[in-house]
This record gives sequence, C-alpha cells and structure tokens, in this order.
Amino acid sequence: MRHALASAVPPLRKAYPPRPRPAIGPYTAVIDAWLVADREVPRKQRHTARRVWQRLVAEHSASLAEVTVSRYVARRRAELGLDKTEVMVPQAHAPGAEAEVDFGEFHAQVSGVLLKLWMFVMRLSCSGRAFHVAFATQGQEAFLEGHVLAFGYYGAVPGRVRYDNLKPAVVRVAARPGPGRV
Repeated sequence: MRHALASAVPPLRKAYPPRPRPAIGPYTAVIDAWLVADREVPRKQRHTARRVWQRLVAEHSASLAEVTVSRYVARRRAELGLDKTEVMVPQAHAPGAEAEVDFGEFHAQVSGVLLKLWMFVMRLSCSGRAFHVAFATQGQEAFLEGHVLAFGYYGAVPGRVRYDNLKPAVVRVAARPGPGRV
C-alpha cells in the first residue's frame, strides 16, 4: 500500500533467470538451424513443427513430446520473424483503361450543423489519381452528375468503370416504380 501511495507508477517486475528446459534444451541449436535454413527453401519444403519433432527423434534419438517441440517452434518462428509473410499481388493497368467508382455516405459539419452527405469518388486504376465530390442527396441525378464532373475533371472517359458500394445509388433507383410498374 505504501508503494501505491508513494508513486502511481508500479515498480518494475522482478527479473527471473531463464528456466531450464531439460527436454528440449539440448536440441534448440539444431532446431534454430533448421528454421533459419528454411528461409532459403520454397514454402512447401519448409519444416513443420511435426517434421522437426520427427527429425529430432529419428536423427538425434530425442525423447520428448511433440507438443514441446511445436510450442518451441512456434515461439522461435515469431522471435526470428519467420512467421510473417509479405504478400503482394502486382497489378498492371494501362493508362485510361480502367477507373473505380465508390458512392457512399459520410457526416460533416457545415456552418456548425452536422449534415449527412454522400461522396462520389472516381479513381483511375493506373495512376491512382482521384476525383471527389460531395452531394446533399444520394439520388440517381447526383450519381450521374458525379460521373459527368469526373470525366470533365480527367478530360477523358476511361475504357471501363468498376463500381464499389452501389447500394446507395441502386436502392434509390429501385425504390421508384418505373413506367408500367405498380
């Protein structure tokens, strides 16, 4: 209690010496070498924790549980940074070939009043150049006007337009009965 009243910052935790690992301790260097060597081989040829255990038993006559090996391998992979895989899918878009459109709602303060508005966004896939315009309604007129304004901004019409989140535009159009519909 005296420590808590003296300082709001808790005292540092006591450092404990590393616990001995009699079962896996003699094999840690071998396992680490296998895991580090796995960086250079294709993904499908890398050691699983089960394969590490099998090799220890077969090649080193180890007498330890598979779960002991799997816990060690999981911890060491994280410590060595072997559990992180960067994934990248390269995309190639010809200039002017494609654009992406999104039309969704957002809230903004205008003259001190919180308003619900709709943002039309068109982004060219090749350059990433984007056009944004806000509308007070989500009607079809606003959606189409966004296209006209974006095409004017770019000075051209892309070969193909992909749409994301068309629900605000479609719900309003589908809600109105057309000619001959009730």
